[in-house]
Amino acid sequence: MRPLLGLLLVFAGCTFALYVLSTRLPRAPRRGSPEEPEGRLLWFPSDLAELRELSEVLREYRKEHQAYVFLLFCSAYLYKQGFAIPGSSFLNVLAGALFGPWLGLVLCCILTSVGATCCYLLSSIFGKQLVVSYFPDKVALLQRKVEENRNSLFFFLLFLRLFPMTPNWFLNLSAPILNIPIVQFFFSVLIGLIPYNFICVQTGSILSTLTSLDALFSWETVFKLLAIALVALFPGTLIKKFSQKHLQMNEPSNTNLINSRKDT
Repeated sequence: MRPLLGLLLVFAGCTFALYVLSTRLPRAPRRGSPEEPEGRLLWFPSDLAELRELSEVLREYRKEHQAYVFLLFCSAYLYKQGFAIPGSSFLNVLAGALFGPWLGLVLCCILTSVGATCCYLLSSIFGKQLVVSYFPDKVALLQRKVEENRNSLFFFLLFLRLFPMTPNWFLNLSAPILNIPIVQFFFSVLIGLIPYNFICVQTGSILSTLTSLDALFSWETVFKLLAIALVALFPGTLIKKFSQKHLQMNEPSNTNLINSRKDT
């Protein structure tokens, strides 16, 4: 019971800190009525329409308060990653719209790794018993696969991160239970999620430049998205070839492990 109470206390403290950060905003140019509350706009987006609206608001706000927008974005990203809250893909797209394709990519890769490591530490301190009690079969299956590939553990972790249907939230929570070294964990996230982050950030960068829905279906946009997909597939192909030679993979059992959608 104590670990659960401790986790709830940490979660409540971080939630309150993020709430204060998102509502105590410095003054910025207003786009609407002066009576319109600024804090109401700063919620986590749940669809593309909200994402685009939030992107426009923050880009306008960023003209005078660049450091504050950067701090707010980093805090929100780490909050989602640290507590394994779904929806970080929207923040990846938002990063591309706010910071551009390359700075956005570097920022997302670093924040993904740091946030996942925070989740690792929270699970190690507070959540081991909870994870084992709620997901005993998945933990046992992943434990067996980790032990089978202990000699090539880092490449096995890369394989899991690059596989598009791997539940990253579960890997983050279960890693300390499986005695995965935190350094290997950190760099497997940093490297393994580059293709996923690359697609999201580049897509956000492209969408932020579109002026109409027709532009989304232009040949230029289609070729850009195709190039993004091809570049993102390259490291996954290399890891897949390596895994076929060096990793102990069993298809039926792996299917059970990766039966949920990717969402960091």
